[in-house]
Amino acid sequence: MAFADFDLKTACERFGLTIEERTDLFAAVQAVEVPVRLREVLETWAPAALAMNTEKARSEMIIAPILMATVRLLGGRVGLFSGITFDVDKDRGLNGTCDFLLTASPELYFVRDPVLAVVEAKKEDIVGGLGQCVAEMVAARIFNERGAGQSKTVHGAVTTGSNWRFLKLDGTRVFIDPPEYYLDQAGKILGVLVSIADQP
Repeated sequence: MAFADFDLKTACERFGLTIEERTDLFAAVQAVEVPVRLREVLETWAPAALAMNTEKARSEMIIAPILMATVRLLGGRVGLFSGITFDVDKDRGLNGTCDFLLTASPELYFVRDPVLAVVEAKKEDIVGGLGQCVAEMVAARIFNERGAGQSKTVHGAVTTGSNWRFLKLDGTRVFIDPPEYYLDQAGKILGVLVSIADQP
């Protein structure tokens, strides 16, 4: 078993988690101004990615540029990894390839202190990606505990590129943010990503 094999029910049962669906996690987060460079990329390439409607196109032309803009907005204090193998505990199914990991460290050569796992929804199925995202968040927390010796809150996102849904793992509770954000809310999506990556 690997990250991609988990659905939400299986992930919660295996890792002893409960779901909280009513808390608007980012209601107080303000939208940020979309950087000119990102706005130009999205205006030029998002329509093409949506027309092609392939996961690769959405990943390269929408998701990656938004995450790269987040790193730039934070002055390069955080790191971004794409398509890396993240084997934390194979016996528990906490292994496989992560679409994207945002880390609290700018380290480029290896993962240190992951704070956000981003799962690209397969077949544009946000709900179907929640289990994989939860499993990656659990793996990230275990990874952090091994490195820093302490547990910390880990966030996740499941996205089609045009739609974004955020999660938070805190203790044994998985918070699934009720709102689903859309590409025309890119400033809010960036605001959420910055607030997650900039947490102490």
